[in-house]
Amino acid sequence: MPTAYRGRFAPSPTGPLHFGSLLSAVASYLDARQQQGTWLIRIEDVDGTRCSTAFQQAIISTLHSYELFSDEDILVQSERYDLYQHHLEKLIARDLAYPCQCTRASLKATQGLHPSRCHSDTQTAHSWRAQCDQGIYEFIDPIQGPQHFDVRQPLNHPVLKRKDDYFSYQLAVVVDDHLQNISHIVRGADLLETTGQQLWLYQQFAWQAPELCHLPLIINEHGDKISKQNHAKAIPNGEVRVLQRVLHYLGLSNIPSDLNIARLLDWASEHWSQQRLCQASLPLQDSDQDFIR
Repeated sequence: MPTAYRGRFAPSPTGPLHFGSLLSAVASYLDARQQQGTWLIRIEDVDGTRCSTAFQQAIISTLHSYELFSDEDILVQSERYDLYQHHLEKLIARDLAYPCQCTRASLKATQGLHPSRCHSDTQTAHSWRAQCDQGIYEFIDPIQGPQHFDVRQPLNHPVLKRKDDYFSYQLAVVVDDHLQNISHIVRGADLLETTGQQLWLYQQFAWQAPELCHLPLIINEHGDKISKQNHAKAIPNGEVRVLQRVLHYLGLSNIPSDLNIARLLDWASEHWSQQRLCQASLPLQDSDQDFIR
């Protein structure tokens, strides 16, 4: 693992930046700045059916309006397909990935899971799945506490490349985090669910996984996370009050009211602490409804 701190924020351009995503961006930025580290922006647009350049540009513009600038050139995943194919072929050569022609309908009996190798071929359209049948991984999450992942529970072989030739998030994120020498990842707790499969990929490539930290989610009155799927609206660009509310949900108190965005980020970098956050999700406050939902 690299000795210097290197963090990143990696949004998918399937919609404009919403409050939950800004919270993750700011948290990862503060963590990097507090450690005098490097902070990167990466556009995760491997899903060409849902992502758009218009959303990509809007997300970057919004991040810049909050003084969140990548310390290096912004990496765009759709420009890196050859790299993902190269690493997929390494797994195929070791018989750790196999072709699959199963459909969602055929997997209904297993609740959508793909727990065993199927008898598919490469003669017709097919996806590629990882045969991750064993692996136990443990680490201490600074916020969520001790984590234990057994890829057999539940046993499921994730897709690495889809039938339409788009690569999965699972493969692309591991390859990019390794090649960018990412040492620390601060992201939402909703991504804990697939962390075990990512750690399995790190092990197969003999790579050291980054240190992982998972933020509590902001949820609405129904217990749903604030997300694009739940119709979270775009946040306004460059508003101090929005950043102040982000910092509130990140556990900071006595937030100055007389600082501009750049100075407020400097202040927050000094006061940021993962230990201020709890494991539980954070209920959305009524006063924040106007710019979050």
